[in-house]
Amino acid sequence: MPRTLDFVPRSVCILRLSAIGDTCHVLPVVRTLQRAWPDTVFTWIIGRVEAKLLGHIPDIEFVVVDKSKTIDSYRSLRQRLKNRQFDVLMHMQLAFRASVLSTAVRAPVKLGFDRQRARELQWLFTTHQIRPAERQHVMDSLFGFAEAFQVRDKLLRWDIPIPESAHAYARKVIEDGEQAMIISPCSSHPLRNWRAEHYAQVGDYAARTLGLKVVLCGGRTEAERQMGLEIERRMKQPCLNTIGQDTLLELLATLQRATVLLTPDSGPAHMATAVGTPVVGLYAATNPERSGPYLSRQWCVDKYDMAARRFLGKPASELPWTTKIERPGVMELITPDEVIDKLCALLRARQR
Repeated sequence: MPRTLDFVPRSVCILRLSAIGDTCHVLPVVRTLQRAWPDTVFTWIIGRVEAKLLGHIPDIEFVVVDKSKTIDSYRSLRQRLKNRQFDVLMHMQLAFRASVLSTAVRAPVKLGFDRQRARELQWLFTTHQIRPAERQHVMDSLFGFAEAFQVRDKLLRWDIPIPESAHAYARKVIEDGEQAMIISPCSSHPLRNWRAEHYAQVGDYAARTLGLKVVLCGGRTEAERQMGLEIERRMKQPCLNTIGQDTLLELLATLQRATVLLTPDSGPAHMATAVGTPVVGLYAATNPERSGPYLSRQWCVDKYDMAARRFLGKPASELPWTTKIERPGVMELITPDEVIDKLCALLRARQR
């Protein structure tokens, strides 16, 4: 099948339901296409949680579905789109449930990943595929959808509107003139998480030696709440624990005011990237070259190759690109001193 398309569509439907980080990766692709095709109308089928962060963007139409209820979501989506046809569907999600939903979208061109990357039978649901590529960052692989239309100049712009109410919340957390390090300690995958005492050690150094205000951020799960309490208990310096207290847009506004974010492989890493805040990322279970914060990979503590050798018996270069090493103890490969070194190097670079 042809891998390049030589027309400008009048309407494009994007299908990418989740997760927070991946939808943040999609947005610059949409912005790139909007610049190239100013008269094209974009519709985005997105998950319910992700819509809380992006669904208010004014120049994109969002169709929100509950990804946990595939059958109900399919019926609802089919009903909503029954009288519509798009020129192109960009099927950017590899989950089988997303492919089921794609059948509710009428479009003569249904563009998906190349056969090698089209996991979970995605290739059965598309008419065209993007060009094959190997060992790319997730965002670069998504830019393949623009490149299929010969749009090659990437626009790394997010432009997520932040309401004044969210800015007001963020100003209470990080006041004008304060330099702050946000710690978002938890991923949705527990085996990617670091230990509370390690976060506390880095937090104490940041507060005592670097003069940074330390702010804990996170969601409303019991695991996140307990992690925050344990970090707070172990820190000798003061910190502000806001875990469970903000919305996604309030978190985005707070990240925008921060000096730096410390986090494992998680959605907030990519939210921070979207608002221009550098990230010290903690990577051993996953590969930062594939899923790290796009503009801060040089500041990540990268123990993925060490994890591959220790847990899988081979170097990372010999593993399939999507391999995750989510094993008990894998994050213990990262030491607080290594994180402090990255943090100090980042702050020195910002002062130049």
